Amino acid sequence: MQHAHGTFTVKVAPLTPPPVEGISRYSIDKEIHGDLEGTSTGEMLGAGDPKAGAAGYVAIERVTGTLAGKHGTFALQHSSTMDQNGPKMSILVAPGSGTGELKGIAGTFTIRIENGQHFYDLDYTLPE
Repeated sequence: MQHAHGTFTVKVAPLTPPPVEGISRYSIDKEIHGDLEGTSTGEMLGAGDPKAGAAGYVAIERVTGTLAGKHGTFALQHSSTMDQNGPKMSILVAPGSGTGELKGIAGTFTIRIENGQHFYDLDYTLPE
């Protein structure tokens, strides 16, 4: 298992029309810096009341960049909730999504937010 970490900025914007009443839809655009250098674009679907601290979302985003000197793309698959017990976030590298020199990548992506700054940790494997 290899480890990468760094920071990212994210722009999330509502997309219309929403798929159905009670479900929101957003675009995701990230600039990623650190051990992984690149960008990502994707979409997120959400439901619930985030302002009240009870909501969930799913998302998929395609990352294009360089990791450990290797260039390619891969997808991140999100599934997250928040409730009175706090947030639960699962972000996986989508199996089979790696291209270029990142073909065969597998792993998990963890997001941490401190004082409004976004940080990531990527634990991953690549075929030899």
